[in-house]
Amino acid sequence: MLAGMKIDFVSDVSCPWCAIGLHALERALERIATEGIHATLHFQPFELNPAMSPEGEDVVAHLGRKYRLTPGQIAASSEDIRLRGAALGFVFDMKRRDRIYNTFDAHRLLHHAGTVSPAAQRRLKHALFRSYFTEGQNPGARDVLWQAAAQAGLEATAVDATLSSDRHAAAVREKELFYQQHGIHSVPAIILNDRHLISGGQPVAAFERALRQVAALEG
Repeated sequence: MLAGMKIDFVSDVSCPWCAIGLHALERALERIATEGIHATLHFQPFELNPAMSPEGEDVVAHLGRKYRLTPGQIAASSEDIRLRGAALGFVFDMKRRDRIYNTFDAHRLLHHAGTVSPAAQRRLKHALFRSYFTEGQNPGARDVLWQAAAQAGLEATAVDATLSSDRHAAAVREKELFYQQHGIHSVPAIILNDRHLISGGQPVAAFERALRQVAALEG
């Protein structure tokens, strides 16, 4: 059986199903760790709204226009998301998350964290999810990114060099284009060992089955 696995988690920090998917995937990995199956997560960039202005947009207005949803449908979906998150130990505070923001700089910072270590990148991803979905902060704002970087334990000089320039911008755009050209048009998209795709914020059990199947297949 395959002991180690590479997982590319393609997502956006403003995507609620990405937060749900990550927490469900991590719980599945915890369950199968006793079977000797382990994985390293790499977070890859995807922007749901690459043209979004820095000041963002009201979330209800945005979702209504983009997906043609009524306020009632948005409220029902938000409640479903909140409950799914709560079951996984993650807090969605929908009253505080009232705007959609540009996330490009968050992806640049995540790219930097990935050059430090997979663990640092994972800590930053969690910090950014909390900043936006739990605290209602702008994940594109410099002070919010600084706070998340500090929570992830990133070295301040390198963070400053990233956020005060366009460092890693080309690399992020190159990765975004790569996944789009390979058919990734919605997130989360979870790619196991560069070959096996799991789409969406699946339940824990679904991730468990897929992980075991790939481990057995390639083991």
